[in-house]
Amino acid sequence: MYIIAGLGNPGIKYHKTRHNAGFDCIDRIAEIYGIHIGKDEMKALTGKGRIKDHDVLLVKPQTYMNNSGESLQALCNYYKVDPKSGLIVISDDVMLDPGRLRIRGKGSAGGHNGLKSIIKLCGTEEFYRVRIGVGKLPEHGDMINHVLGHLDKEERPHMEAVFDDAAEAIEMLMDQRLEEAMSKFNGIAR
Repeated sequence: MYIIAGLGNPGIKYHKTRHNAGFDCIDRIAEIYGIHIGKDEMKALTGKGRIKDHDVLLVKPQTYMNNSGESLQALCNYYKVDPKSGLIVISDDVMLDPGRLRIRGKGSAGGHNGLKSIIKLCGTEEFYRVRIGVGKLPEHGDMINHVLGHLDKEERPHMEAVFDDAAEAIEMLMDQRLEEAMSKFNGIAR
């Protein structure tokens, strides 16, 4: 089984904000593969299903971004999923423009508090990441206001266009085709 987690903050206040790109992407993946997300377990909303030949658990942690690791550690333990081989995390990335993806097999948190929490509590930096561009912080801007803000009307379609790419990249990751996914999706713009 693969655990595919989109990071974000729960509640209507944060709906469709930059920081909730992971939640939005998980919703699109659920739509594409006909997976219902509605079970409340381990401080997360989850949905079980299949993507191609793989059993998956789609996850939207409800712990708020900075504590995402609490939910994912509990789910990995409960479902006996090794984060190094069975965890895929989708998050926002303020270093990428809307409409861009960055696929990685491991690495640091890069300043992302949700990823920091997962690394700390799951005990590894080695898990798949799908990072979705949400736009760079404007000069003299406030990071919190930026990530908790909404994309401009012109930017939103670019970000939503990459959700289908993210779904395809995740299929490739589950098929152990990391290098191919990185080559295909890193650097392209929608």
